[in-house]
Amino acid sequence: MTSNILQNVNPKLFLKCDQRLITDEELNDDVRDLFDEREVFDLIRNINDPEHPLTLEELHVVDIDNIMVDNDNNRIEVLFTPTIPHCSLATLIGLTIRVQLLRSLPSRFKVRVKISPGTHNSENAINKQLGDKERVAAAMENSTLLETINNCIATVEKTTKQF
Repeated sequence: MTSNILQNVNPKLFLKCDQRLITDEELNDDVRDLFDEREVFDLIRNINDPEHPLTLEELHVVDIDNIMVDNDNNRIEVLFTPTIPHCSLATLIGLTIRVQLLRSLPSRFKVRVKISPGTHNSENAINKQLGDKERVAAAMENSTLLETINNCIATVEKTTKQF
């Protein structure tokens, strides 16, 4: 799915944040535990970038400050920032984030994944694709695309507890 030519040859790297400590209360299945931005961030932070052997957190593509959780209305929105404004892999990255969240979160949540405003040349077109359920479903039927998404998510599944 990715070409041999790198678009962003020398991406800027960022420090990863510490692992979140899980409290005893969170482990108790009898207590209703609301989701927060940090839990959603932990689900997507270790997704591999399709172009570099780095995570979306290390490239600052995803950031906890760009995640909104509304437990009352069962909505989650994630804004992501491509490393360059003409990134041709932005749709793939957004789709990978969306798939990871759909696989990991309870089905009650409506998940929206969008490009951070003003950070990509094709922001509106990509946001439209990522928000279209039929396009996302069709993409998931493409075995090559699905394999690429699964490869990007592979590390996450080893380090993240599924809900």
